[in-house]
Amino acid sequence: MDNASNHIHQQLGTLIAEVKNLRDDFRRSEDKSDRSRSKTHERIDELVDRIAKMETALVTQREDIDEMMPVTKQVQKWRLMGMGALGVVGVGGAAMGFTFASTIKRILALVAP
Repeated sequence: MDNASNHIHQQLGTLIAEVKNLRDDFRRSEDKSDRSRSKTHERIDELVDRIAKMETALVTQREDIDEMMPVTKQVQKWRLMGMGALGVVGVGGAAMGFTFASTIKRILALVAP
């Protein structure tokens, strides 16, 4: 009986050691998983912050663009008006030049025999 008792104690000792090893393995796996989840959450938090900053910047830019649009439209209107005025001045200048040239031609025709 003594031999059988020793054998049982030996097997129980081995079983207890294996259970402790499994617990240690599970604990290490849990610790590793906790660290991995923690890093993942940190990265997600960083992304959320970056997205929030981008949204704020986009809203600010949109407001700036909305403020600039009336000025841009006004400048375009002035440009078109200026081009129209240049066209009128150009036509008027051409007409005056033609009239002046025609007058000089007539004066020269009267003066020169």
